[in-house]
Amino acid sequence: MRVILKKEVQNLGEAGDIVNVKPGYGRNYLIPRGLAIPASEGSIKQVEHQQRLAEAIRKQQLEAARAIGAKLSGTSITIRREAGDDDKLFGSVTNRDIADALGAEGVEVDRRTILLEDNIRTLGLFQVPVRVHREVTALVKVYVMKA
Repeated sequence: MRVILKKEVQNLGEAGDIVNVKPGYGRNYLIPRGLAIPASEGSIKQVEHQQRLAEAIRKQQLEAARAIGAKLSGTSITIRREAGDDDKLFGSVTNRDIADALGAEGVEVDRRTILLEDNIRTLGLFQVPVRVHREVTALVKVYVMKA
């Protein structure tokens, strides 16, 4: 029996794949649970059309993400904090502080996309990765200076 997977099924395939399964597995498990639909000519054409549309949308999103990534890579921000004599900050610089500083520069990013391993606790220059898209990560220069 040929079915079109609507969702990813472990050890079988990804969403949109056309797979051959035993009739009982397809009829009694995959189709009732909404994991697959029977593969007819009409449904195959419909799935192929949806895959082409989804691929076009993914390409547009990737191009937009690359443009934003290029803009972010050319961006440097300065954050001023109080620090002691040994260049240790009183407090730390978090991803929220970096997101606010980027917003002030006119680049809006979600703070959860800023990939700080640990908060910044010293003065200096830091390269901070920002995940714009699954395939695009930009590096932003963050200068932490004494206030």
